[in-house]
Amino acid sequence: MVQDKQFIPTFDDTVFENRNKEYGAYQIRKKYNRVVLISLMIGIFILGTVVIVPYIRASNQARQKARDAKEVIAEMANDLQKEEAPPPPPPPPPPPAEQQTVVKYVAPVIVDSVKVEDQSKLLISDEQVSTTVNKEVVEVVEEKHEEVQEKEEQQVFVVVEEMPEFPGGELALRTYIAKAIVYPTVAQENGIQGKVFVTFVVNKDGSVSNAKIARGVDASLDQEALRVVSTLPKWKPGKQRGVPVRVSYTVPISFKLQ
Repeated sequence: MVQDKQFIPTFDDTVFENRNKEYGAYQIRKKYNRVVLISLMIGIFILGTVVIVPYIRASNQARQKARDAKEVIAEMANDLQKEEAPPPPPPPPPPPAEQQTVVKYVAPVIVDSVKVEDQSKLLISDEQVSTTVNKEVVEVVEEKHEEVQEKEEQQVFVVVEEMPEFPGGELALRTYIAKAIVYPTVAQENGIQGKVFVTFVVNKDGSVSNAKIARGVDASLDQEALRVVSTLPKWKPGKQRGVPVRVSYTVPISFKLQ
């Protein structure tokens, strides 16, 4: 015969021995361990949700930003490949006019008799006229030469013998723009995307100025493109005949939602 297993009373059975076990306290103590275990599991689940969900969301945003940056770089590479051949460089400016000295000719006066005093006065008069005319001509030539120099300094070239170069080359420029771009929230919420073309001037010292929108998409995207271009560091300036000059440059910036 199989002997019945010996019954070992629990702590609750010992406490409530010879008492009314139908009382609520016995049932509560009997279910206490189970309730604590369930509560602990629910607490762990809630805590894990609070910690893991933001982490997953931040990871998705980081991957989204990385994809957007790669898309901008790919779009800019395609635009650079599709650009047409640049027009030939403009002809060099004409050399400044050479200074010329003009002497006024005074016809001699024939008389029967000329006094010595009159001849000396006539010679003095010729010298005065010659000197006065020379000064006027020199002043006019110098003013024209200064005007030509000012025009050359203010002139902006489109194509030169040595084009401006971003530090590190085109790939470094695309990488810099991709990292600096922050997609405007308003444009994301409204589903606005497209390609913005920004034109700016690389000065003789390599600084960037006069940034403006050549072809825009939306006000928010245009402002973000201008902001990024305004933060560009100094370039290697363009040169014409070995002399640094101001050169116009255009960069396409693509905004695309996934």
